[in-house]
Parts: sequence; C-alpha cells; structure tokens
Amino acid sequence: MNTDITLGVLSLHSSKETKAILNAAEELGYGTEWLRAENTTIDVTDGTMELTPSVDVIANRLLLSSNEDPAEGIGLALTLAKQAPMLNEPIAATTALHKFASAAALAESNVPVPDAVMALSNDNLNRARTRFGDRAVYKTAIGTHGGGTWMVELDDPVNAKIGNRHAFLQRFVDHDAQRHHDLRVYVVGDEIVGAMNRYAPDGEWRTNVALGGSVEDMTGQLPEAVRSIARRATDAIGLDYAGVDIVEGHDGYYVLEVNPTAGFRGLFKATGVSPAPYIAKLAIERAGGSVPDSELQRLQGTLDDSRPTCMPRKTTERSSETIVVGYIEEVVVTGTRGTKTILAKSDTGATRTSIDTRLAAEIGTGPILDIVNVKSGSVKGGRSRPVVDLVVGVGGTQHTVTASVEDRSHMDYPLLLGRDILKHYQVDVTRRADDETDPDTEEEEETAEE
Repeated sequence: MNTDITLGVLSLHSSKETKAILNAAEELGYGTEWLRAENTTIDVTDGTMELTPSVDVIANRLLLSSNEDPAEGIGLALTLAKQAPMLNEPIAATTALHKFASAAALAESNVPVPDAVMALSNDNLNRARTRFGDRAVYKTAIGTHGGGTWMVELDDPVNAKIGNRHAFLQRFVDHDAQRHHDLRVYVVGDEIVGAMNRYAPDGEWRTNVALGGSVEDMTGQLPEAVRSIARRATDAIGLDYAGVDIVEGHDGYYVLEVNPTAGFRGLFKATGVSPAPYIAKLAIERAGGSVPDSELQRLQGTLDDSRPTCMPRKTTERSSETIVVGYIEEVVVTGTRGTKTILAKSDTGATRTSIDTRLAAEIGTGPILDIVNVKSGSVKGGRSRPVVDLVVGVGGTQHTVTASVEDRSHMDYPLLLGRDILKHYQVDVTRRADDETDPDTEEEEETAEE
C-alpha cells in the first residue's frame, strides 16, 4: 500500500458528496486536497505546468449543470486533466452534462433510451410534437435536480430554446398508474454500489429527491438486465462513476439520464451504503495505490460529510468584479412559451423571486412545483403561494430559480428579484432602470418562509 498518494477532488461548490469522498480517502490513510477557488493555481513556466496544491489523482465533481457558463468549468477540468489522472474525465462529463448528447451516445452503444427529438427551430420542434402522444416530457438540454423539465400536453406550444439553452421533447415512459417512479443505480467502476426506487411526491411526476421524492432500497432486488444496462450506460458515456436513472415501461427498461455528480444522500438513506469510499478507492487505485476490501466494507456504512481537514480557508474579500444591479433593473424572463423583457424590483429582504400570475401564464412557467407558506410585512400569519421554475436573465447571465407566483397587478413591477438571484450581485438602491427617483409605494415583500 502506497500511502504517499494524494487524492484531489475538483469541486468549486460546497458539496456534501465532495466532503464524504475526501473524508473517506483520509480515513483510508491517504493525503487529500479539495481543489477550489481558494487554493488552486496552475502555473506554466518554461513549458512546464505545475498545479498547486500537488495531487496524484483527481476526482472530478464539478457541478456544471447549474453553472450559467459551463464551458468555463469544462476548460478548467481539461487543464487539470493534463496534470494528473482524472476520474470522470472532462469529455465524458461534458457528454453527460448535455442530456441529448448523452442520449445520442447511449443510442450509439445500443443502450435503450426513450424516443426524443431536438430541433433548432420552433416550427420543426412543434411539428414533431404529435409523435409523443397526449403528454410529453419537455427538457432543457442542460439542467439539474429536476429543474428545466416540464410535462407538456398535446396543444402546448414549445420553443427550441429556453433562454440560451437548447430544449427537446422526449417520450414519457410510465408503467405505474398509481405513482410514478424510476430507478437510480449508482455505478463505480464495474461495481453496482447500490440501487433505489425513487417515487414522485404527491401531485408530481418527477422523482428527484431534491423535489421531495421518497426512496426505497432495491439493491438486492435489482434484475440482472437493469444491472447490465446501468454498467453499459456508464461505459457508453465514458464515466468512472455515475448515478444512472432507469425507468421501466410496458415494453422494457430505458435509461433517462447518466449523472456524473449524482448525490449520495438519497441513496444512503435507502440503502445504508455510501458511494464515497468506493470512489476514493477507485481514485487511489488509479494512482497506483491499493485499498483492502475489508477497509471498504468498514467504511461503506458511513456517510461522513463533515468538514474535511483539507478544506481551504475561505477568503472574505469582495471581488472587484462584482456586478452591480439597480433597485429597478431590466431583466429577461423565460418560460416554455416565450421570453419577455421587463422591469423588476430588487428586494434583498425577500427569500425568493416572485412573478406576477399573468406574466407567468404569458411566458409559460409551469408546472407548479410546490405550495409554500410565506410571511409578508402586510399580511399577519403569512399566505400560501405556488412556486414554479423560472429562468431570469440579469445583465447577460441566466439564473434558473424556483419563483413564487402571485397577483402583482396592483404593484408597479411584475417581477420581484429575491435573494436567490441577488446573492450573485451588489445592489445599488439609487440606480433605477426606469430613470425614476421617487421610491414606489409597494407593500413590503416576503421576507421569510416557514
């Protein structure tokens, strides 16, 4: 056993899964580094590249699907892959990132996928709509946690792009009329670490745990056909580890997605098995080390997502490049039916962004994801509001948020920007896109959720 090996995990966000992988590797006796903004430098001098901190192998956990500019992350991963062996290498992770590219790679390898169509014009996409029956799944090519995914009826018009992201139609596959569910199978190397059924919450067809779906252990009951499909799907994309989403139809099994950064918590809740030590073991072996099976068995029942000792200290300096938005800002809102440029009010006291009911219907923001109870300065005890997926463009950057829907017809602005968007900006309350100087008289907006 060569314990001089250092495992680096490339992850720019605060991920429990990243923490679990690093803690597992440290528990196995190996060095660890969390590669993120606070500590990572790439230096090329006299034709020689040097990475700081130095690592012997890298596990790629970049969450590109929620990045408004994923090409930056892809370029970073490509750069670091020149310095050390990388699990979930950049080209494979990029293929998995784009759902239609992923489906094409799966189909090319004879892995079963639902029928789908992506067209580059609205007319061509709508002409293909009738192929999929009364209901179809409408997706952005890049999305995560169920965001950017809608169920559309036969007479619902669709657009070839949602914001700046391509969209496509896919056949809805289901065989259970009572409660929609699918399988999440976690593959590391050639091994099936665990599997679970994911059940959609009441009133929802999406099964994502992030949306409130429930889980059930299926590891010991997984048909061999599903095991084979999960392994083949992971190989077809070129990934070292992945969460493979599989749905059963009346005519067999289909792969919906192959996720290179699938979460661990739902799987651990269902199965009691953590993928973290399996990923750490695979990375260590890729760098020339070894992990006894007894150690793997010892750690697989623990999901240690506490702060790892290698976590770099965060900088408290405000970036000089922070973008400033005004008290009243011109933004672009996008739904399944179209895009519209409007004026929005910034409110740092609001937890989430809020959109007017009429505007939401006009651009097509459905479906309703949940009903939340919010507090307002003008309504004692709060009130219930539906929430929907919404794409908001601010200064050329797009944000996909879960916005509340309310009647704002009595207010001056149809959209309220909450902290879910404003956290990325500095707000200048003296700046107004409508060139007015007198403050408006709107009621105090929502400040918290119960």
